[in-house]
Amino acid sequence: MIQRFADWLVYGIFGLDASTALGEAINFFFYDTIKILILLFFISVIMGIINAYFPIERLRNYLTSRKLYGLQYFFAALFGAITPFCSCSSIPLFIGFVKGGIPLGVTFAYLITSPLVNEVAVAMFIGTFGLRITTIYVISGILLGMVGGFILGKMKLEPYLSDWVKQIQQNSTSDSGTWEKEHTPFFRRLPIIMQEAWGIVRGVLLYILIGIGIGAFMHGYVPEGFFEQYMSKDNWFAVPLSVVFAVPMYANAAGIVPVIEVFVAKGIPIGTALAFMMAVVGLSLPEATLLKKVMTWRLIGIFFGLITLFIIVLGYLYNIVL
Repeated sequence: MIQRFADWLVYGIFGLDASTALGEAINFFFYDTIKILILLFFISVIMGIINAYFPIERLRNYLTSRKLYGLQYFFAALFGAITPFCSCSSIPLFIGFVKGGIPLGVTFAYLITSPLVNEVAVAMFIGTFGLRITTIYVISGILLGMVGGFILGKMKLEPYLSDWVKQIQQNSTSDSGTWEKEHTPFFRRLPIIMQEAWGIVRGVLLYILIGIGIGAFMHGYVPEGFFEQYMSKDNWFAVPLSVVFAVPMYANAAGIVPVIEVFVAKGIPIGTALAFMMAVVGLSLPEATLLKKVMTWRLIGIFFGLITLFIIVLGYLYNIVL
């Protein structure tokens, strides 16, 4: 239905020629914009319902007051997956975890997963690549957060936290209060949840339009074979090169997924394209700058280096199984 509407609007109302680069680009823009906004809104509502009954305070108390035998990494990664944050907006909550005394490895599990897997990425992935690839991506993103957090936790990196954080941790006391669930009927919460979902859509709308606009331009105007020359499946170093080039960049899922869609359409292996996307949304120079408040540069380097290695490995695995 969305494709028929886009065809009617672009080729029927606007009168553009479907065989031209402009017509193809404009059609791509309207189709992807409508499809992604609809998916994003409904998935944001679902995530809002989950967040309403599983708030941050409860998670923090749960992780600090129980022995979970390693499951804390799963819970932290899962919480990262259901929070709609990019890498930079995840950092204030990450700092709160560190200040609150939550183990460093667990906080890393959250920080790794949060920008990679969220309702924005899921909505756009379902609309772009389908359910199978979306499921594989979500599971692997959560596993990346769990494994990365576990390894970083075992490396005993607490001495490389900043002096500011160490002082706060020494002066902090455990929160012994209990979390009381607000017994608000679901249908009274739903309008608020829908408003928040629409707020998420509005908050990323500009990025979506810019990302889809770039993707539409590439879809209509970039010559066939341009990307294949540098990121083709025949180039063994395509995955690590894509990740290394992506790390200095910064974008969220709303801005990069439409670009990745065009990469794949142009013949780039999906694993290489996904590795590029994960590096763009999960590692960035603005994120490193914000992390400097709580970490030394040595710890930031260890974190970035390990996650870069994991993303490269995932890129190769994606190319094998997808």
